[in-house]
Amino acid sequence: MAGGKFTTQNKVRPGAYINLKANGGTGTAEGTNGVVALPLELPYGPTAIKEITASTSLEDYASELNQKELLVLKETLKRAAVVLLGRVGGGTKASASSDALTVNALYAGTGGNNINIVVKGDPDDDTVYHVLTYLNGVEKDSQSIKNLKDLVPNKLVSFTGEGNPIVATVALTGGTSNAPIAADYLDFFSKIQLFDFNTLALPVADETVKLAGTNFIKRLRDEEGRKCQVVVAGYAADNESVINVKNGVILSDGTVIDAVKATGWVAGATASAGVAQSLTYTAYDGAVDVSPRYVDSDIIAALKAGEFVFTEKRGTAVVEQDINSLLTYGAEKSKAFSKNRVLRVLDDVANNTKQTFEDFYIGKVNNDVDGRELFKANRIAYFDSLVASGAIEAFSPDDINVVAGNDKDSIYVEVAVTPIDAMEKLYMLVIVQ
Repeated sequence: MAGGKFTTQNKVRPGAYINLKANGGTGTAEGTNGVVALPLELPYGPTAIKEITASTSLEDYASELNQKELLVLKETLKRAAVVLLGRVGGGTKASASSDALTVNALYAGTGGNNINIVVKGDPDDDTVYHVLTYLNGVEKDSQSIKNLKDLVPNKLVSFTGEGNPIVATVALTGGTSNAPIAADYLDFFSKIQLFDFNTLALPVADETVKLAGTNFIKRLRDEEGRKCQVVVAGYAADNESVINVKNGVILSDGTVIDAVKATGWVAGATASAGVAQSLTYTAYDGAVDVSPRYVDSDIIAALKAGEFVFTEKRGTAVVEQDINSLLTYGAEKSKAFSKNRVLRVLDDVANNTKQTFEDFYIGKVNNDVDGRELFKANRIAYFDSLVASGAIEAFSPDDINVVAGNDKDSIYVEVAVTPIDAMEKLYMLVIVQ
């Protein structure tokens, strides 16, 4: 459905067009449900978007969650409910032949070189053969056949051939991987825009890709009304849609998660944080230190630069402050917009209103006094729920106004909300008697 910002009431497509504006130092935010979009360089697997949870089999990627090539995915899933994974990069497919049988990896990449095929006879029936597919020495598929033409593809390989099977063991070889280029990420953005997600993790060092990812998210927010954020490392975007990770952490097993890899955890934590939750002083799961450490003056400088920084606190790594990269404030965007908890509230207002209007009002409700009062009552109930959850201050029906728009089919809504932030600073005077 159409959406985004508006300057004048001149839109053509039916939709919800919502502006967020500061007033007296307050800002607005977004509702979340734990969905992270993640483009990842992998040695094997499909390039199509695949929904991954902590319990999803990764056989399609010729890998397991504890293998190093999936480290970023593993860190993302520590907090994310769902990861929309897209493999970036290409290469050539591994293959193998044995007499009349040819085996081809389903996907390009060096991961295909870890696949073996074993053809063995049945001890009880000399007309039956068993064809086993192994990945890294672990059996993943078994088929019992009498003719090679009866073989069907599994999650790793496809088969071609006809005739009697011959006992053999063959290893697939020749698989190669190419490092992803900017065009691969642009292809991922083209695919992922068809899905709903809360954050985009961009674990890359390439400045061109960071810029492209930032522009992609800005377009979704401003032109399509889809309020989400992108998480990158070392990129001063000066925009509320971009979280700029400064450093990384050290896990309890000694694994170093640098700032680029830490974008996965930050994206997962941000996507799963509710409208009444701040990530300030939230501990990074399984971390015992930060990398690198910074002294107090460096941390202050990082926060002033709009950087999302981890600090060591008594044997753990915590988020120093839940902020995004916004630094330039004004009438449209106050300092409150730089606080991610506040932004989550405001974005939730926009996302929830857009979805509600699209699902229950467009083309269904008359644009008369009764229809507008019906929509107003719906929004009052929604804002009351935000008050109950601790996301905004007390809300009055007088804080929202729904009137007829410039056209017969449009309405205009103004609403005033005051998001609640978490306590972060304590100033106390102790008087000794």
